[in-house]
Formats: sequence, C-alpha cells, structure tokens
Amino acid sequence: MSTISTEEQISNNNKLSYLKDFNEVFEFVKFSVNSIYKMKRAGLSLMLHGMPTRVGAYHVLGSNVIAMNSFVLDLVKKYSTSNAEYNAYLFTVLLHEYLHSLGILDENRVRFMSVGLCKKFFGEECMVTIMAENPLKIFPKLGYVSYDKFENKYEIIKNFDNANQTYIQ
Repeated sequence: MSTISTEEQISNNNKLSYLKDFNEVFEFVKFSVNSIYKMKRAGLSLMLHGMPTRVGAYHVLGSNVIAMNSFVLDLVKKYSTSNAEYNAYLFTVLLHEYLHSLGILDENRVRFMSVGLCKKFFGEECMVTIMAENPLKIFPKLGYVSYDKFENKYEIIKNFDNANQTYIQ
C-alpha cells in the first residue's frame, strides 16, 4: 500500500469538495483505489433507484451496474450544508460499491477497506473518513427517515465511468 503525505491528504480533501458530478467523483474513487490498493476496473454504469432507506446502494454481482438509493441521495442533498459534505457521501457510497465490483464480496471487509482507504487518502479526522465509518455522524437526520419500498422506476446516469471509452456516444 502507498503512503500519502499530509499535503497530499489536504489536496485530496480539497479536490473532493470541488468535484461537480457523479462521474468526477467516481473517477476520483477509481484513482484513490488504484493509489492505495493497486486495483482497478472500467466500464461500470450508475443507476439511481428508489429503494428502502436501509439500503444505501448495491452492486449487481457479475454485472457492470452500481445502483444508488435515490431516496437517500435526495435526503443527503437536502441535509448537506456544503458541496464537501455531499461529495463525501457520494465518494464513500461509490467507493464501497466499486470495491464490491472488484470482486470483494464480504461486507465487513469492504467496510474495513473503505475506512482504511479514506484514512490513508484523506486523513484520520476528515469528513469523508467519518462518513465512511458512519454516515449518521454527519447526517443524523437520515436515521429518523424510514422508507420501505423498492420503486419500479430508475434513472441511468449518462457519461458515467466513460474515461476509458474511445468511441463517441
């Protein structure tokens, strides 16, 4: 595993707070995973899907799909006091599911790796590390909302994970 200097951690925190969309955050996730764990893959799709609040996201095993809970995401948008908070949430959820897409199926191992990456890449006490440990520490109101349905509709995010595509869409 790589060692990241304090200056690089500060720079990584600053970069994360200025990212503009799902694709930019995901590219940063992939960069961080490759930097820390020397693992990568391409060609994933992101789907926003209304689902029970107990599910933040999931990766469909054997597929190229990450599904993120649109209901929870809307609440995070509403409760976020800054772009940094919102992006920290996106980063941790996409990181978790990206690790699953790399073939790491054990939930506890993925949580441990996610927190470990955030500590190394961003620093021990930063918001994204706290979010990786427990999103309710940043967004306590999420714990008071309960929704229990899987919706029939979903939205595919365009231009997601397209950095390695050489053809025109």
